[in-house]
Amino acid sequence: MIGVLHTEGDCAEWAFPADPSAVRRARAAVRSQLATWGLEELGDVTTLLVSELVTNSLRYASGPIGVRLLRPCARRDALLVEVSDPLPDPPRARAAAPDDEGGRGLQLVAGASRRWGTKPSGPGTGGKTVWFELALPG
Repeated sequence: MIGVLHTEGDCAEWAFPADPSAVRRARAAVRSQLATWGLEELGDVTTLLVSELVTNSLRYASGPIGVRLLRPCARRDALLVEVSDPLPDPPRARAAAPDDEGGRGLQLVAGASRRWGTKPSGPGTGGKTVWFELALPG
């Protein structure tokens, strides 16, 4: 079940259980929130990158997956997206061979975003957050 933890002003945040439906639910929640904020133009790329990061979390972590959006504002000129899970190990980019089924998620994030990185999740969680910024269209 999707749980909206916080949707106020410039921030929307959800927690998804670590099951395959999390990818679909995260995409739907993100697309809906972007429409609410009038940022539909960022919908395709944002949902693609969120799908990749949530899929990575599902593949390697066993706990809940957090997704957080921070809307551009006077202090922030880009959409900030964060995907968190309880696994402390940062993701590793790898070079995928042409016939590999996986291994391109972080390459997509790096290529489509303005900036991206990882950081430890909040104190006491032991997890990590992978974040990326998307510039506004235009």
